[in-house]
Amino acid sequence: MAYNEDAVLSKLSALTETHESIATTAQWIMFHRRHAAQTVHLWLTKLKDLPSPKRLNMIYLANEVTQQSKARNKDDFLQAFSPFIADATALSYKGASSDIQNKLRRVVDVWRERKIFPMEVQDAIDSRLRELDSARSGGTMFGSTSLSTPAATVPPELAPLVTSQQAVTKSAQALKTSLTTANSDYSKLMDPAHAPPQAPVYAARLNGLLKNLANAEGAVTECIKTREELISALEKMLNSNRQALETEQSQLRDLGTRKTAVEEKKQAIELSIIGGLPHNAQEPAIGEERAPSSSDGHDIARPQVEALTPPHVQDHDDFYDHHPSEQQQPQNGHTHPAGSAPGIEMLSALASQYESVPTREAKKRKIDETEDVPDVGIDADVAEMIQKESTT
Repeated sequence: MAYNEDAVLSKLSALTETHESIATTAQWIMFHRRHAAQTVHLWLTKLKDLPSPKRLNMIYLANEVTQQSKARNKDDFLQAFSPFIADATALSYKGASSDIQNKLRRVVDVWRERKIFPMEVQDAIDSRLRELDSARSGGTMFGSTSLSTPAATVPPELAPLVTSQQAVTKSAQALKTSLTTANSDYSKLMDPAHAPPQAPVYAARLNGLLKNLANAEGAVTECIKTREELISALEKMLNSNRQALETEQSQLRDLGTRKTAVEEKKQAIELSIIGGLPHNAQEPAIGEERAPSSSDGHDIARPQVEALTPPHVQDHDDFYDHHPSEQQQPQNGHTHPAGSAPGIEMLSALASQYESVPTREAKKRKIDETEDVPDVGIDADVAEMIQKESTT
């Protein structure tokens, strides 16, 4: 069967999950490896149109083709599949049943173990599958970047840039594959050092070369388009940030002007407060209270407060009577030395009012016999008894 788009789509539509169907289709595709880029584009288009269970067959076909190419050291299909295999695997994995997802996981593990694809392609495949698993479990992987939902892991302002950059990366990978294929076929067919084949074969190969050059031209055009979109998004963000910067600088100048005005106003008010004080008034020292003043500026006299500590006795003359007056002369002619306390004078005066109490010896003192007992008008018997008692 000759190679054309209808033939490729027919082969892909008849693909089943059996090993025989996958191996036969892979052999036919590899036989037309000169059309690797076109075949991969048709394969990806067909995969997107199929339901989830049928997409697994397309991944099996890509696995067979890439492993056979790796074993034969033919990198045509490896280069053609590399830009699209991560998206295709994620599309087949998303929304599939657990059984299909496990089968896809085993295929990806084989690719990693046998190093079928370059390391960056393999990392991209693993990253996309981890993101799908995280989204399904409701978790969020830190540092991961989803190609389908960039705004979930980056700031909203950068979401257009992420989308544009992803488109540029994808188109650049497709361009690399198309250019490699077109340049290789061009060198083989147009190099004068190589002898040209027979005319019918040569014409068919030149026709294939034209298609490869057209594919490469389309890839370059797509890459230019996506890169222009990225530059436009970058310029838009740059202009937006420049405008924001000018606004913030203007706000900074306004705030500085207002701050200076407030400082000047504050100093003027402080000077007016200081100017309102009397000329002989002095500012109180730190920690010292300012004397209260009335509304007209005059100081209010502080009330005298009684001291808690009693005054020294020598500081007051009225505590000690150094020069007693005539009214303060002691009774019964007793004198007191100067400087004695009034309490002592009072006790001395009080004691002088009482005569000494007669002692037992005084009682026994004999009264002079010649001394007469005064007549106090008492009974004669009583007087006689007293007289006798006084003589004994």
